Amino acid sequence: MALNNTYDARLVQQETAVGAGVQILLLALLGSAIGLGPAGWLTGVAFAVATWAVLSRALHRTRPRSFGPANRVTLGRATLVGGVTALVADSFESAPPVTVFVGLTAVALILDGVDGKVARRTGTSTPLGARFDMEVDAFLILVLSVYVSTRLGPWVLLIGGMRYAFVAAARVLPWLNAPLPPSTARKTVAALQGVLLLLAASGCLPFWATCAVTSIALAALVWSFGRDVLWLRGTSRTVADGVGRGRADEVALMLELTREPVAS
Repeated sequence: MALNNTYDARLVQQETAVGAGVQILLLALLGSAIGLGPAGWLTGVAFAVATWAVLSRALHRTRPRSFGPANRVTLGRATLVGGVTALVADSFESAPPVTVFVGLTAVALILDGVDGKVARRTGTSTPLGARFDMEVDAFLILVLSVYVSTRLGPWVLLIGGMRYAFVAAARVLPWLNAPLPPSTARKTVAALQGVLLLLAASGCLPFWATCAVTSIALAALVWSFGRDVLWLRGTSRTVADGVGRGRADEVALMLELTREPVAS
């Protein structure tokens, strides 16, 4: 058992350290190529440290036998998201080159469809990998919504904040934590968020078209979350009603068994 713990500790140090190192290297490349400012550097380094810390803790808790090829793809995608985050933070002082911004974001979005396929083909799908992939997706959408909001207004932040609002609500309403059935529509809407936000952030559309594209993204997301919330609520009520009927039947049976016989 001790040998397994030593292996896991070494695994965590190697995999997460490489990820943090590549993130710093990407920031250095961006700094030399486009002159990344202090805000971009600080944000990028903070992202690298946070990713390293959270991922290390998750690996220590789950203790996987190996990090896995799919998680390496997701870690590479997280590195690109860190670069996009640094560019967005720097954009408040100077706009980043469109080609660099769009290029990093586009590759990160394309790789979103790769890590899942790698996990299935190699038989390395794990709850940790799925959660890691989901968190990287959610943070990229949040960062893109922040960038687009600087042009269209704060209402765009609803797109990036909706998933985090759902998680916060689930802490107060436990029925939101119930597992959802697989849904192609949900996956499609989630994938469209990044594509539509990138299109809006690219600056290649006129203002009215940028507003329309972003509004479509928000409307689709509200529909998707709303449908899931209604399903979860309906399921929770069905379970509660079933439990209530079961308890009522038990009480009725107990009363029947304890009732005194009536004299004939």
